[in-house]
Amino acid sequence: MTFNFDAIVTEQPNPATVGIDSRSTADILRLMNDEDKTVAFAIEKELPAIAAAVDAVVSAMKTGGRLIYIGAGTSGRLGVLDAAECPPTFGTDPKLVVGVIAGGESALVRPAEGVEDDAGAAVGQLRQIDLSAADVLVGIAASGRTPYVLAALEYANALGAFTVAVTSVPGSAVAGAARVAITPVVGPEVIAGSTRLKAGTAAKMVLNMLTTAAMVRLGKVYGNRMVDLKPTNVKLWERAKRIVAEAAGVSKEDAEDALNRCGRSAKTAIVMLKTGCAADDAERRLQAADGFVSKAIGNP
Repeated sequence: MTFNFDAIVTEQPNPATVGIDSRSTADILRLMNDEDKTVAFAIEKELPAIAAAVDAVVSAMKTGGRLIYIGAGTSGRLGVLDAAECPPTFGTDPKLVVGVIAGGESALVRPAEGVEDDAGAAVGQLRQIDLSAADVLVGIAASGRTPYVLAALEYANALGAFTVAVTSVPGSAVAGAARVAITPVVGPEVIAGSTRLKAGTAAKMVLNMLTTAAMVRLGKVYGNRMVDLKPTNVKLWERAKRIVAEAAGVSKEDAEDALNRCGRSAKTAIVMLKTGCAADDAERRLQAADGFVSKAIGNP
């Protein structure tokens, strides 16, 4: 497979940063900041595509499917990072959102640039995690041409899985291989070709949207508070007490008491305090409400 790298927008020199190597520290930072300001506007244009991807993730998770990220280098690390943050934030099973990176776990901390060209490795890794038609596969590739990611999307398509591409190059091979293509055009990088910069920032923002919006749609949030968190350390325990106190309109002491009476489940504690019911009844209410606190306490 051949590509015209000269035509890829992320590889072009940026007119705004010509001569950056002779600028002061303050000027370098200002130039970077000015370029970063454009990322959110690029993502704004992709909101319909992001919404379609979120709806697919929600549908898959409701029927036993998973969200699988796959990428190489920075793209792969971003996928692994977003997946790793879901269990502590939303109380999800670690197997629900999975990050796959070219080169495996060692590539998270050491460069493994050659593996992005290994199409067979992508298929092998997806087989290891039993990718199926029930899952959503999100291929992340800033340049839109990474053979590893392209092979992953093609394999997922053949299985019948829902496929999503996250890339900064519209019309690219990776974008064309997915059912939904999310393509924020961030333009040339501050340092030509260094897609860990604006393209990486754009990808991180998109992944934040995918999982956060999906978890909201799945009842992991009440109001704007994360109520499925697991209080596994001091910080998270204090956060759980504060969330319950604020959501239920009680003191932190009452929130702590309720949490201790229901196995430290913030959702259950809120329902208990808002309705005056016991822990087991609160859990039944939540189960009947598909995990939505607002429905469990009788609010639409």
